[in-house]
Amino acid sequence: MTAAPGPGSAEGPVLRPPVDVMRPRPADEIPAQGSTPGGLQYSLKLDGFRALAFVLEDRRVFLQSRSHRDLSREFPELAEHLGARLPAGVVLDGELCAYREGRLSFTDLLRSHADRRQAGVPVSYIAFDVLALPGRDVRTLPLVERWKLLGVALSDVGPPVQPVLATLDEETARDWFRDLRAAGVEGIVAKALRSPYRAGETWAWRKVRHADTLDGTLLGLVGPADRPRALLVRLPDDRTVTTSPKLTPVQAREVGALAAGRLGAPVEHPEHGTVTPLADPLTVELRQQAGRHETARFVRVRSDG
Repeated sequence: MTAAPGPGSAEGPVLRPPVDVMRPRPADEIPAQGSTPGGLQYSLKLDGFRALAFVLEDRRVFLQSRSHRDLSREFPELAEHLGARLPAGVVLDGELCAYREGRLSFTDLLRSHADRRQAGVPVSYIAFDVLALPGRDVRTLPLVERWKLLGVALSDVGPPVQPVLATLDEETARDWFRDLRAAGVEGIVAKALRSPYRAGETWAWRKVRHADTLDGTLLGLVGPADRPRALLVRLPDDRTVTTSPKLTPVQAREVGALAAGRLGAPVEHPEHGTVTPLADPLTVELRQQAGRHETARFVRVRSDG
């Protein structure tokens, strides 16, 4: 570790759990490199457990989940590896990822440590940020500086800990988005190079997940019939779901107006609450997002529906 501690700081931990993580906001498209002052870094969006890795004074490692739970007992080999190769005071942000047959496998992360070990499922810690070094909190530094410090911190650590695949080239990011889906990569995260690390959601980081556009059948309106907050739709595989996120005011007015002459009496749906059904269903275009929390986002009412 070559980075020096900040002025007046003592060597060792300056940042301790729990710490709230910085979270990207969802976007529909990969932003252009020239769209953000100072430029963007593009990195892989991986499907795993988000975890902060705190190396404490005794080289014990606290793997903090987003809900502040310690995951180190569930991933003891990773905790031991980090503690043996990083000095006390380092805090990383990253993703715990399991692999099966050459692709990311979130379901294997849900298995017990003993089950994963018996099945021979490898787990890695993919780091994408550094929050602290010995004696130094670096969260106020811009991402471009933190990324350099992360590279120094991980230079002698080695697998199963490694930095996330990242680039400054927009076309490379688009190639990754297109080509790495088969490996279980969820998408791309675009981060402003000037951004400090701040807890909570931010537009300085944007995540773009793979999504499939499909036609669904609008069965009912959830909430006020003239301005619904969500739609009850049937997907092509016959599943019935409510759209997410909440409709925008413009979308709500548009759907309410188009459905006005087709409405039946409101009913209480066992899963979705008060729903006003359509006696004459409409066809709607949806965007179905990939990942374990699969959602159907409303795009528009089909003009030929």
